[in-house]
Amino acid sequence: MSNFDEQDLHVVRSTRGRGETFAEIMRRRISRRAFLRGTATVSTVMGVAACTPAPEEAAEVAPTEAPTDAPEPTEAPTEAPEPTAEATATPAEIVDSSLPFTAIQPRPNTDTEVAVPDGYQVGVLLRWGDPLFPDAPEFDPENQTPEAQAQQFGYNCDYVGFLPLPAGSTTADNGLLVVNHEYTNPELMFPGYLDITNPDEEPTPNVTQQIVDTEIEAHGVAVVEVSRNGNGWSYNRDSQYNRRLTGTSPIAISGPAADHEWLQTSADPTGQDIRGTLNNCAAGKTPWGTVVTAEENFHQYFANLGQLPDDDPRKEIHDRYGIPEEASERLWEQFQPRFDVAQEPNEPFRFGWAVEIDPYDPDFTPVKRTWLGRFRHEAQTFAVAPDGRVVVYTGDDARFEYVYKFVSNGTYNAEDRTANFGLLDDGMLYVAKFNDDGSGEWMPLEFGTGPLTEENGFTSQSDVLMKTRLAGDALGATKMDRPEDIEPNPVNNKVYIALTNNTNRGVDDNPGTDEANPRPENAYGHVIELTEAGDNYAATSFGWEIFILCGDPEDESTYFAGFSKDQVSPIANPDNVAFDTVGNLWIATDGQPRTLEFNDALFGVPVSGPERGYLKQFFSSVAGSEVCGPEFTPDDTTLFLAIQHPGEGGTYDVPITSWPEESGPPRPSVLAIWADSGGAIGQV
Repeated sequence: MSNFDEQDLHVVRSTRGRGETFAEIMRRRISRRAFLRGTATVSTVMGVAACTPAPEEAAEVAPTEAPTDAPEPTEAPTEAPEPTAEATATPAEIVDSSLPFTAIQPRPNTDTEVAVPDGYQVGVLLRWGDPLFPDAPEFDPENQTPEAQAQQFGYNCDYVGFLPLPAGSTTADNGLLVVNHEYTNPELMFPGYLDITNPDEEPTPNVTQQIVDTEIEAHGVAVVEVSRNGNGWSYNRDSQYNRRLTGTSPIAISGPAADHEWLQTSADPTGQDIRGTLNNCAAGKTPWGTVVTAEENFHQYFANLGQLPDDDPRKEIHDRYGIPEEASERLWEQFQPRFDVAQEPNEPFRFGWAVEIDPYDPDFTPVKRTWLGRFRHEAQTFAVAPDGRVVVYTGDDARFEYVYKFVSNGTYNAEDRTANFGLLDDGMLYVAKFNDDGSGEWMPLEFGTGPLTEENGFTSQSDVLMKTRLAGDALGATKMDRPEDIEPNPVNNKVYIALTNNTNRGVDDNPGTDEANPRPENAYGHVIELTEAGDNYAATSFGWEIFILCGDPEDESTYFAGFSKDQVSPIANPDNVAFDTVGNLWIATDGQPRTLEFNDALFGVPVSGPERGYLKQFFSSVAGSEVCGPEFTPDDTTLFLAIQHPGEGGTYDVPITSWPEESGPPRPSVLAIWADSGGAIGQV
């Protein structure tokens, strides 16, 4: 995602106060750790996600310049834990390193070149505006139109998913990239959008109908065929699979909430013909080869909540989801009435869902799967339980929001791909409660159980899912520090939760600290390692541990799974995560320029063995950007990364960078990274 934590407009209030100090909490955890290690019964439950301009035919991507620089789970203490022999070993003494690459040094937040370790190459594969079809117009930043943008690679690429061709294969040389286009930066896209020549005056956006319509077409999802050509990658403009979904594309809706009356609008009285998908942040690949993309900060497109009558029940729900009281920053509502809540009070209910897409079928109508809940989805990632049921992990990316998972009633059919397409329409959504003793439970969001009754304002299962956040409130779920990517590790079966930051924790009357969110005013974020009971993804109980408390390793409040902190890289604001085929965790960041004053980056860290917690920086991005969507080919020899909003902080007319070009507006892009030797990423 993007926009740090000031973008979260709605703050849940609490009377819990500031809570204990971080030091007090961690001293208690250390004391309990000694007890747990002597208790034989806790092990099951307490184990404690290039480029050259595109010609008529695809061309090989040339590497870009990439400057480089050389050089069992534990509790998380306030001070550095007493190191083990493995943790204090120098790199030269450690053998069988999980990630032997030499870490690069962090780059200052003004650096305008990407960086990788020695022995690696970087190519820009796809850029904003690249034409995706044979008859698509070439990119012309001075003369953009919605018609052209609908046929070109969209803006602010976030999630990147690689699906091999043909479907069901494990080829690493040819496949489909599915890329989310989360949102737009019109000040970077359009000449004259903002005039900042007078620093003493607040600039007024120069918004027009054409700009708004072009922005809407720059959102959504792109499906693009790519292939490896020698020592580089290219995309195929003529591929039958290429597709663009935008903010106006036809979308279906299914599941319990599909019949809710609040989906009905003046343009769609049936409530079944959804127009577009917006703010697509991260996503996940299903076991049957579809992609389920997340609709995250949809609230920012709407306006004028204050004009709804106070006795309108929709007003409370919209407020809980952050719909602005007055005008939006984008001002879309002035040109598209559907974004004006005063005119179309039901339109926001059509967003905030998880959307399933079949990249292998360009004619497939995407479907918003309502059983996965309605909130600001960061992503949804998939696992298959031992009994074959499909499990989906997803987080609500806002301060003090919740961690969820969906468990299907049906089972995955590996022999019949299309038989799985209804699995996400039948099951149960759960929300997480993290207990201070390192245990946890998944609480079902089931109408008629506990507080989810008519007496408490819930009228049906459809209503519970439409009001997912309020259902989590009613159940007393644990308020988290912005849950972002949540991904199961296919090697060790644990689940890793990236929590980006929460500078409001423990401030004023906001919720104070708890064991799962142990730092007040948490500017740096942390990562939790969750172990489902019995290693069963469908379990309703779990154990958890802090894996990383991010920040400068010299800060005593940081923690790196027990590894010696004098060897690890500084990191802040974990966002997207991924795993290579041997189970190493890779973490992309969003917010480091405002916390550590380094460009956002990508890090690798082993989760087991003697180097568990040995976090090292692998990649550094460019000024004003965020690193998104780390994705490996099936053989780990190529890593794809999305670089979102490069040059943020400048404008089209007064840029701070033109990356990845030498001139013109900066262009969000997807990178391909590979080793000179052709070996696996991180192993060189």
